[in-house]
Amino acid sequence: MARRIESHWLPGPAGRLEALLEEPDAAPSLAAVVCHPHPLYGGTLHNKVVFRIGRGLRAAGAVVLRFNFRGVGKSQGEHAHLIGEIEDARAALAWLCARYPGLPFALAGFSFGARVVTRLACAAADPPRWVLAAGFPTSMGDAGYLQSCRISKIFIQSTHDQYGPRPELEALYAGLPDPKQIHWVESQDHFFAGGLDRLEETVRESVLA
Repeated sequence: MARRIESHWLPGPAGRLEALLEEPDAAPSLAAVVCHPHPLYGGTLHNKVVFRIGRGLRAAGAVVLRFNFRGVGKSQGEHAHLIGEIEDARAALAWLCARYPGLPFALAGFSFGARVVTRLACAAADPPRWVLAAGFPTSMGDAGYLQSCRISKIFIQSTHDQYGPRPELEALYAGLPDPKQIHWVESQDHFFAGGLDRLEETVRESVLA
């Protein structure tokens, strides 16, 4: 797949945010922001799961913006315990929508990033077309906000996710309103080890469904 990659600095609430913008080969049909895992545990926009999510989305026709949360890589600011990172994602989405006016938009994230995008999407006055949560960490505490979230929700989880075990995620998912999807990728751990190819294909298939 052809890749057009651009580096950008985005205006963020705690300073500039380092970002990469990637377009699909054809004219994009959707604009998507992808958020990375926990900043305090090595999460960056270059995380392999985040990269694969982005590639799956581009295969589905999306232009994809990956960025570093505040305090990560060359992004300014300091880690702000989810609340600040939600605001970073909001700023990144606003920048992307301004660059591609008229395109429908969506949000995706892995692990901590999945918490960020679901919190942002479910509270948005102008909701995204869908929100994709890969490796949703049930271990990060209460996810009750999802129970009133009526936008399209896509969950993609490893069958051996130590931070979002199958019984816990299935119990959470059962109580969520439609529309929703859940997909299990056979893999060794939270990071989809041994299942990255299938993860990427599942991303493409799920957003086109």
